[in-house]
Amino acid sequence: MSEATGMEFPGARVSLYDHVLALCEATPDAPLPRDGEPYPDDGAHGLRHRPKVPRDRRRIGLDVASVLDAHLASTADPDSLAEAFHELYVPIQENEHIAAAARRADRDRVLRTGRWLLRHGTDRCAVTVGLALLATVGTPDDIPLIQTIGLLSDHFGPLAARALERLPEGGTEALLWLADRVTGWGRVYVVEALCRLDDAAVRLWLLRRSCDGDCLNAYFAGRVAETTRLHDVMSEPRVEGAIADNTGALLLVLAYGQGMGMTLSRYRHAETVLAGYLRHVERLGPSVGRYSTVGWLADSLGEQGDAGSIGPVERWAVHRDRCLALLGREDWREVARKAL
Repeated sequence: MSEATGMEFPGARVSLYDHVLALCEATPDAPLPRDGEPYPDDGAHGLRHRPKVPRDRRRIGLDVASVLDAHLASTADPDSLAEAFHELYVPIQENEHIAAAARRADRDRVLRTGRWLLRHGTDRCAVTVGLALLATVGTPDDIPLIQTIGLLSDHFGPLAARALERLPEGGTEALLWLADRVTGWGRVYVVEALCRLDDAAVRLWLLRRSCDGDCLNAYFAGRVAETTRLHDVMSEPRVEGAIADNTGALLLVLAYGQGMGMTLSRYRHAETVLAGYLRHVERLGPSVGRYSTVGWLADSLGEQGDAGSIGPVERWAVHRDRCLALLGREDWREVARKAL
């Protein structure tokens, strides 16, 4: 039995959608605990039974598309697909073969099928196929469905983000809603989608709240910095505290991002952003979070830092000295003492 929902798995055959709704009652404005795990299909058709990836990656999704072609050309109801994908490898990313199957069939029939699978599917494979169909032909009417299942972001994040990104109306607002409620890999997928949008509200969210401190932020930190033109923002006379604090978190991630994304040593505006960040936090004054961030930056920019991410430590000597000077100020030290 799930402690979070009180539902028995898998005998109750709970739909994944209803599973999310039950969890949302406890945390309506925050990420789902453990990304919604355990899922209703754990132990039945869960990940332990997932077929292996085809050796020829060009064939990924072909067998799923074949099943969809046959169904969409028939008059069968969508529920006939409820058990159709258990033995097939269903990709969680956008797939050209599945998308092509959705485009060559009657659009209304594709929408009806995708909506039924997403709303009533009791396992990840069926729901993923439904979401893939809506990611291809969905309408603004599908936003509530896509947002809700997207909260199970580790698995459904890539397709949910793509589905919302492509909608000309309401998709941007829905992505921002989802971005505030996902963590881990789900946050990576959603933030990467936001970085592809040209929207003032999106840029402001990226500047204020994109980095939540997870190590996976390294996959998008550099892209956020470039998309928002962070070097220009940090060169302004004043910035709000939320932007300064998010910038500090981004700089920390860049200082440890080797192997995941852009690193501080490869970010061409690193010195400008570092100097601007330190100037702004000095003006804004100390807080527990700022003391911690500046302290970690001082370590990260020195001999104990990640050489693959920062390169020669001499490059950062001036900025490290400024970090240490802030940490040594009495008002900053008093904040740290009170926190302890």
